[in-house]
Amino acid sequence: MSASTLTHPFPAAPAAGETIEVAPGLLWARLPLPYRLDHVNIYLIEDGNGWAVLDTGIGNEATKDAWEQLLSGPLAGRPLTRLIVTHMHPDHVGAAGWLIDKLDLPLDMTETEYLQALLLTTNPESLGQDHYRRFYVDNGLGPEATEAVMTRGHDYLRLLTGLPQSFRRVIAGDRLIIGGRSFDVLTGGGHASEQMMLYCAEENLFLGADQVLPRISPNVSVYPRDPMGDPLGIFLRSLRSLKTAIPHDALVLPGHDLPFAGLHGRLDDMIAHHEERCGVIVEACRATPRSASELVPFVFSRPLDAHQTGFAFSEVLAHTNYLLRRGRLGLVDGLDGIHRWLAK
Repeated sequence: MSASTLTHPFPAAPAAGETIEVAPGLLWARLPLPYRLDHVNIYLIEDGNGWAVLDTGIGNEATKDAWEQLLSGPLAGRPLTRLIVTHMHPDHVGAAGWLIDKLDLPLDMTETEYLQALLLTTNPESLGQDHYRRFYVDNGLGPEATEAVMTRGHDYLRLLTGLPQSFRRVIAGDRLIIGGRSFDVLTGGGHASEQMMLYCAEENLFLGADQVLPRISPNVSVYPRDPMGDPLGIFLRSLRSLKTAIPHDALVLPGHDLPFAGLHGRLDDMIAHHEERCGVIVEACRATPRSASELVPFVFSRPLDAHQTGFAFSEVLAHTNYLLRRGRLGLVDGLDGIHRWLAK
């Protein structure tokens, strides 16, 4: 099901500092992002006399200003009761430290996402280690793009307001009781290692974070800490499992873009999108061995700046690792030391 055939019961997003009630006692708000994808959705779930909040936005002044508008506007008079963070990317966890310090909130997170974020905040020097640089160089990324990718981790740190030294662990199979609602906890990998999703069966509401988005597929990348990992295989397994776990007609509340219905068709569309990319890569490597960097223009036809090239490069690697594990590509090391792929 393409994005154009999805049903959007709320065709316009909430304005800055405002909310839209997407279900009784469940509010949708938006926070700004300084990127091409210029927003992140957050959700507020009625929790007794207050609101549990899902995700935070990045830790910059524009986000803090947006939060102040919400707290003094539609949320005024009712406290926030807890903070639930779906995953460790800065647009979802960035303002967590600031909110927790300001409002004395407990933090609910999966352990993997919490520890990954905490590691980066407490050990930032790891981002500049030589094995990180070699990972990019060995896969054919040029000097400018390598430096851009190497500094991206430090950009991440600038978008974080810190994390508490303790949290409340949430795992797949848990059930969260928030106010009068019961949410089943699901987790999925690929975009993030242990991203949390919530499903309220009684009302058929699915808070899908970034795992299922209505118009784009989230970035699925290989990183230096797990250079031969298979995030794409994990991601595709997660999408297929959601088809059995969540009904087709659930109202999906995503981390970006508009709420929608038509989940199973969208899952099929995302799976087909990545399989199509795999086909493009195999054909590009049919007669000529190519590095991940050399494959980027075959997969991403639009011009990319150095920052975007880093994301594209890491996503191409997710596809080549996936194809290697399934016997559709072989790894060839050239005399220049760069890893290249050849179709089998």
